[in-house]
Amino acid sequence: MNTQDNTTRTPRIAVYPGTFDPVTNGHLDIIQRALRLFDQVIVALAINPGKTPLFSLDERREMLQASVASLAPRVQVEDTEGLLVNFAAQRGAAAIVRGLRALSDFDYEFQLALMNRKLDRHLDTVYLMTGLRWIYISSSIIKDVARHGGDVRDLVPPHVQRALRTKFAVASSPPGP
Repeated sequence: MNTQDNTTRTPRIAVYPGTFDPVTNGHLDIIQRALRLFDQVIVALAINPGKTPLFSLDERREMLQASVASLAPRVQVEDTEGLLVNFAAQRGAAAIVRGLRALSDFDYEFQLALMNRKLDRHLDTVYLMTGLRWIYISSSIIKDVARHGGDVRDLVPPHVQRALRTKFAVASSPPGP
């Protein structure tokens, strides 16, 4: 006799943290691939007092939300400040997702994962290798290329490209009279 179990499974939630200054197609690739492993991904927009971002928190949030709008409600964007393990625990996350571009990324990420595990032994870190198409890009490189007038249209969503163009056009405008 076949009996159905009507209990509902607890959704598997992951947190994908970063400053996303700006969000890139590499970030979006990681988010989409994380959705294959998890029911929900919370993109944690980090407020890091140790960094001076090009874009304000509001600008970064707007760019991220526009970039993942088609993935809602499975992807949400939330601001976070402080310990990531606390943020993850408050949202019932089972894992932190991190993208790796190179072996040099792993050294730093491994140290973070060990500290996060020390702080919360139930929180796993899942590493996803960046897709080959995006392996060479980072937000910093994209900002440098855009700052010097280079073409970044295949590396970021169109609205991010426009925001970069606007930001650097304002920055390079000659001072007023």
